[in-house]
Amino acid sequence: MTPQDNQVNLTRLLAVGSVVGLIVLGLAWELVLAPVKPGGSLLALKVLPLCIPLAGLLKNRMYTYRWVSLLVWIYFTEGAVRAWSDRPPGNYLAMLEVLLCLVLFVACSLHVRLRFSNARSAAAAVDSPQTQSP
Repeated sequence: MTPQDNQVNLTRLLAVGSVVGLIVLGLAWELVLAPVKPGGSLLALKVLPLCIPLAGLLKNRMYTYRWVSLLVWIYFTEGAVRAWSDRPPGNYLAMLEVLLCLVLFVACSLHVRLRFSNARSAAAAVDSPQTQSP
């Protein structure tokens, strides 16, 4: 296993971990820790869109990493707004959501970049002329 493969696997692990973290945080936040209404709220349904890309991330599909890096900004915005408008503990949970969103974005961006770089270098290695010594 090459160092590039290790980096790709690390970014994959970070992306999957942060999506799972966002799902768990969203459910715990809206149902138990700091729900908008006592007893939980329907805001817990906000985690459903995060369940869709989880399968693609686990299957290591490049397209999923690309569109998740755009989807994550919706959750980032929600976290940023609630971090400055909620009372504790809701604002602390929102700050954690912002942190997880940033980790997810960086992991997805690096993952795509590393895989394109690896594909480009592999294609260059195949296309380069082989020199043979006599």
